[in-house]
Amino acid sequence: MICVSLARGRHRYLLTELRHLGQQGVDLVELRLDCIQRKVQVKRLLADRPCPVIVTCRRKQDGGHWERTEEERLTVLRTAIAEGVDYVDLEDDIAKTIPRFGSTRRIISFHDFKRTPDDLKSLHAYLADLDADVVKIATLANHPNDNLRMLELVRSSTTPTVGLCMGEIGTPSRVLAGQFGATFTFAPFNPEKILAPGQIPWRQLCEMYRYDAITPSTKVYGVIADPVGHSLSPVVHNAACAAAGIDAVYLPFLVPKGHLGDLLKKAKRWPLAGLSVTIPHKENVVGFASSQGDLVEEIGAANTISFDGETGAMKVFNTDVTAAVAAIQESLEAQDVGFGGRLGLKTALILGAGGAARAIAFGLRKQGVEVTISSRTVGRAHTLAELVNGKVVEWSGRHRLPYDCVVNATPIGMHPKVNETPFGAKHLRPYMVVFDTVYNPENTLLVKEAQDVGCKVVTGVEMFVRQAAEQFKIWHGKEPPDGVMRLALKQATSSVRIIE
Repeated sequence: MICVSLARGRHRYLLTELRHLGQQGVDLVELRLDCIQRKVQVKRLLADRPCPVIVTCRRKQDGGHWERTEEERLTVLRTAIAEGVDYVDLEDDIAKTIPRFGSTRRIISFHDFKRTPDDLKSLHAYLADLDADVVKIATLANHPNDNLRMLELVRSSTTPTVGLCMGEIGTPSRVLAGQFGATFTFAPFNPEKILAPGQIPWRQLCEMYRYDAITPSTKVYGVIADPVGHSLSPVVHNAACAAAGIDAVYLPFLVPKGHLGDLLKKAKRWPLAGLSVTIPHKENVVGFASSQGDLVEEIGAANTISFDGETGAMKVFNTDVTAAVAAIQESLEAQDVGFGGRLGLKTALILGAGGAARAIAFGLRKQGVEVTISSRTVGRAHTLAELVNGKVVEWSGRHRLPYDCVVNATPIGMHPKVNETPFGAKHLRPYMVVFDTVYNPENTLLVKEAQDVGCKVVTGVEMFVRQAAEQFKIWHGKEPPDGVMRLALKQATSSVRIIE
């Protein structure tokens, strides 16, 4: 169940949104009374409520907005109980001062905005002993496995429990809360009024993640990256699973580089069925694999993991190679620049030397293209050039020689830094093919300037959808709904306008 949180400064706006949610069939609503700007009219807010309600009045020290006296705050909470509110949220330090009364159920809550404590079980036992009907623990995740510790606590608890990790690393705990047995999870109604770090808006939790359809048997997939907030893989893969009728959910996992191994070693405990891999893990992930696809062995980078459900064995694949070459070929043919079986390109400059650059360099070299690598990390450029029998040019000299094709395999130009480009317009020529692997936005500054010059352009959307479609085949053993995937991506990047 999702508890939808409402935070408004005026009573009438709060009541309007509460009635709207009741009409939408929402099961539970949290009224954040600490956000009310004037004297809180508790009786008015609770009268004729269309669905069960939690009353919360949070102090600033606990992440709330209450600015008046503590005595006034406690009066608000006691009044809500006297009026028969369904639930009242009480912090642990005030729980003993507000006794149980009537049918109101007590949520005893604890917040830690700095970390997730090591001993969650003792903390839970302490909170449960404060006459709790529901224990709520919200802590900051500093490690991906903080989510797992929190979710396993929820699953093992005999007292109904809400356990959530805050912050971007904590996203999985919010989406998988129900799967592990949490009484409910929290989601703000208004995307512009996030009430705790890392909260997912209600509609997104319902529509993209299909929270209410997640069960203990739902398979868990995701993307591991750092950063991961920009990734639209969850949009694409969740849309594909919904269209194909597959019982699976796909999540963003923010995994700092030093935490990769710890997450993968505990994959079976989540349990994880498969992962997409992107910056900065495409090369490092290979070392953790039980087995590798042929392309991975040659390239030394992977973008896809599949886990064996029984043993947890991890096999890695690279779907970037064929996706990149096919995206270039089909885009050129669509622009009446078909070259038959091969691309017809003689030289290519690849900007970047990471996992995506490796895949594209390998794919182009297989097509007979002479590859030159330019990266701000010179050592990585030389390593990649040696792998594909290519050349290296210093980053400062990347504009000096003519190339048939320029590939941006760096994050430059990615949202939110959309006004940046790795290859200035004055260096572009009409005969060039320009391929930008950035897909968010699709029309990067590099793409726009290349189009203005008259270059043949390949956007990152085509490569992204193709590699995601190949991942879908690996994980689910079915043909992917690539049209659904492409449309979902374009909608998310505002590349198309949907007319209702």
